[in-house]
Amino acid sequence: MTSTRSSSTLRTDARRNVDRICAAAVQVFRERSLSVPLEEVAAAAHVSKATIFNRFGGRVGLIDAVIDDVVAAELRSVIDHARSVAGVRERICYYVGAIRDLQYRLPAVNDVLLQEFPDSEQLMALCHVAGAFHDDLAADGHAAGVLAHGFTPGDFQALAFDNALALKHGGRPSRADYDRRTAFVLGGICRSAQPSV
Repeated sequence: MTSTRSSSTLRTDARRNVDRICAAAVQVFRERSLSVPLEEVAAAAHVSKATIFNRFGGRVGLIDAVIDDVVAAELRSVIDHARSVAGVRERICYYVGAIRDLQYRLPAVNDVLLQEFPDSEQLMALCHVAGAFHDDLAADGHAAGVLAHGFTPGDFQALAFDNALALKHGGRPSRADYDRRTAFVLGGICRSAQPSV
C-alpha cells in the first residue's frame, strides 16, 4: 500500500516538474533564445538543471518538447497564410515582412533560421518546410515576373539567415529603422511594376 502511494506521488511530482519546465522553457526561449543557459530555465521552473537533463535528456530534448509553443506554430502560420495571399508580389512581400517581424519579436526564430541545433529533429523539419515553401515562392515569383532576375529559393533563406545573424550578434535597431530596412529589402528583390501602356 505504501509503495503504491509513493509511486503515484512520484509520478505526480515528476509530471508537475515536466509541466513547470515546459512552461518555463516556452517563456524563457521566446523572450531570449533557444541558446539561453539551461540554468535560467531551471531557475524559472524552480527545479535543478539536473532535473531538466533527467526529464528531457538535455537542451535538444527540451527544445523538441516545446518548439511548437515557442516558434513552430507561428512560423507555420506565416507560411500557411502566405500560401493564401492571392497576388504573387503581395505573397512575397507578406512572407518576407512577416518572417522579419517574427525575427524581431521572437529571438528563438533566429536560432531556428540559423539551424543552431541540428540535432533537433523538429527544428530541422521546420527548416525543411520553409525550404520547400521557398522553392514554390521563387518559382511563382519568376513565373509571374515579379522577382528580380537570378533570385533563387536559397536567397530567401540567405536573407533570413543574414538578418538572424545581425539580430543575434549585432546591435538591435529601433523598430522604426528595422521596418524601414524591411521595405528596402523588399524593394530590392521585387521588380518594379511595369507601367501600364
